[in-house]
Parts: sequence; C-alpha cells; structure tokens
Amino acid sequence: MERGNFDYAIELFMSCLEIEPALLKARRFMRAAQIQKRKGTKSSAISDAITMSKAMPLMLSTTMQIRGKKGDKALISSEKLLQMDPTHPKFAVLAADAAVLCDLPEAAIMTLEVAREHRSDNIDILRKLAELYVLVGDTKAVRDCHEKLFALRPNDPEVLKAYKDAMALNSIAKDGWQQASQGGSFRDMIKDKGEAALLEQDKKAVKSEGDVDDLITATLNKLQAEPDNMNYYRALSRLYVQKQRFEEAIATVEEALQRSPGDPELEQMVSTIRLQQMDLEIRQLRDAGDEESAQNRELEKAQFLMSDLEDRVKRYPNDLRLRHEYGVVLYESDRLNEAIQQFQAAQRNPKNRVRSLYYLALCFKQKGQYDMAAQQLTAASADLVGMDSTKKDILYELGALYELMGDKEKALGHFKEIYQSDIGFRDVAAKVEQMYGGG
Repeated sequence: MERGNFDYAIELFMSCLEIEPALLKARRFMRAAQIQKRKGTKSSAISDAITMSKAMPLMLSTTMQIRGKKGDKALISSEKLLQMDPTHPKFAVLAADAAVLCDLPEAAIMTLEVAREHRSDNIDILRKLAELYVLVGDTKAVRDCHEKLFALRPNDPEVLKAYKDAMALNSIAKDGWQQASQGGSFRDMIKDKGEAALLEQDKKAVKSEGDVDDLITATLNKLQAEPDNMNYYRALSRLYVQKQRFEEAIATVEEALQRSPGDPELEQMVSTIRLQQMDLEIRQLRDAGDEESAQNRELEKAQFLMSDLEDRVKRYPNDLRLRHEYGVVLYESDRLNEAIQQFQAAQRNPKNRVRSLYYLALCFKQKGQYDMAAQQLTAASADLVGMDSTKKDILYELGALYELMGDKEKALGHFKEIYQSDIGFRDVAAKVEQMYGGG
C-alpha cells in the first residue's frame, strides 16, 4: 500500500479478512487503499448509474445472501462491490447489513463513515448510520445523524420526529435524568440491561476472561432462540478458541455442519481450530523442555494438514484457493508432480495466480527443468507492476535460474532490478557487485 501497489494491497487485506472478519484494522487499511486507488475519480449520477449497471448481478446475489442469513458469504460479496466503489451508498449500506448479520457492528459503522466522508448528504447512509449508532449506544452520534437529516429534509414530519427523539435520548444519556429522578442510571432505562453490558464487552479490543465468559453465555442463549443461525455457531466457536477450549469450539462447528452439511467454510473452521490446538500443545511441550514430544507433535500436525487438505480438495475440486494451499504442502513435502498439478489448476484463480506461478517455477527448478521454471516466473513478473516483496522473490529466482543456465547477462539484469530498489534484499548486492567485478 505504501508503495502505491493498491490492487495487490487490497487483495492481501481481503485475504486477511476472509481468515478473520473481525480484524477491523485490516478492513480500515483496505478501505483506505480502495479510496487511494480511486483518487481523482469524481462520483456523479452518471458514473453511479454505470457502476450500478455493472454491479447489478453481484448486488442481487448479496441481497439474497443477506435475506438467507448467510452473513459470511454476504460480507465477502459486499466487499467485492466496495472494490468497485467504496463510497457508493447502495454498496456501503449492503456491506453494513452483511456486517451486522455477522455480529460486526463496528465494521458496518466504519464502512458507512468512510462513505459518508465522500457522500455527506446521502440520506441512505445517514439513516443506516443512525440505526447502527443506536445499536452500539452512541447517542451523540445518533443525534448528529438526525440533525443532518433534518437539515436536508426540514419539511419531513418523520425526520423531525426522529430528530426530536434522538435529541431526547442523547440528553437523557448525557444528563443522567433517570439517575436524578429515580436514583437509577441511564443503563436502567434500557429494557435488557444484560444486553447493554454485553454490547460494551463485545466492543472492547481486549476482552477480559469475564467478558468472554459472559459473551459465551449470551451466544448460547441466542443459539437456543435461533438454532439455525450459522453466525452464532461461528461466533461461539471463536469465543471458545479465545478461551483455548478447542474441543468445545470444534464440537460447536460440527453441530453447525449437521444443520448445514457440506459447507466448506465451516469445514475450514474445524481444520483451523485443530491446527491452533496443535500449535498450543507444541508450544507447551517446548516450554516444558520436552523437545522430542514437541517434534513428534509437529510431525502429527504436518500429517494432519496433508490428509485434511487432500480430503477437502477431493470433495471440492473447484475450490482453487484450497488447491493452492494443498500444492504448497505437497511442494514442501517434495511431492513435486502432485504439487505441479495443483498449482496448474490454482493459477486460474486471479487471486492466487502469481503465487501459483511462483511455486510452479520452484517445482520445475527442483526437477531441473530450468527453462520451464523461467517461463512461469516471467509470466508471474508480468502480472506485478510495483516492486513489492513478491516481485523481488520472483526476480531473484529468475536471476538464480539464469545463473544456473549460464546466462550471466540475463541473471545480472534481474538482480539489478532488485538492487536498484532494495540493495539489502537477500544477497543481491553481493551478486551484482561480483558479476560486475567479474566482467
């Protein structure tokens, strides 16, 4: 992002969010990258209409996912819409609805606040923001939104009523009217006092042990009321992982799978939790000084990862992200032909194309097929504009390949590209100076 390679930065931030949707920092940086990418592009009624026309199929599918309570899928779809225009009101409101469905109100608010900076007079954004500020208990922000709405629609009686209600609510919250009149507090005015406390706990960046326990209890109650809500199962399993109650986390996801069989995202969660459990056990063994047991557990983890990926690739052969992951594990296990097969399929996914080509080249290099390795790296390099870490890895491997093939001129050319951008990258300075010195 700092180097101006916004497309690749957005892609990486999106990968982070697919792993952990609640990582608000990654979402904020991604939104900033999207805004920077569009810098200089002015929105107008015509440009909005053109964008809407292009986005209509994705908008319809996102809307259906929200209606079907498929929050995780809707969240990813809405982010694809925002990549077209992160300030578009309809995209921002859809993304906010998806985030709320996933119990991520802060992400919803952040998305709408970014859009509001560029569309300050948009009614839909202001109304949705006001709803969300109510949800998180920010009465001053609720009042500010309704104040702006009233300024835009002074003759609308519904807007006027909502503005008066917002002012009254903020006054009560600020002045402690309930406490003065009845000896209570503003929180006592909220119908469900426990829910108010839980909202405060859930907003904390760092949650105490007691906070997590309370949230687990609350989520269990929500599941009892809505046993088919997949988002509650996901939220509960994440809370169990925070408490290192891995078996309960896995049991929770497995129960969700019984209600929604064949859901690849839930199956991925089971695998991820199991790997986290193994990582903790390995650290505990090392801390206890039992290196032999730690190494045995690492071997078990590697075997589990291999068999788990193999099984899921067989069941979901069209999941190209999964095939890329499986290819990496096969490459690291020196099963080169099988790895090549996976990477050749995975490169069809634009998100994984460059990394798949890179690993294809490494496989061909290991097999001594240098010309084919160079072809893959050249194709990968052509897809990257900025000189980021991936581009440097690719250029370095190209230089090393041409060294092996005896073409010092081409090798030097690739090493020099890195040298001119990052003289401290690996041993590129030594290679360039040696080649120059050697004539």
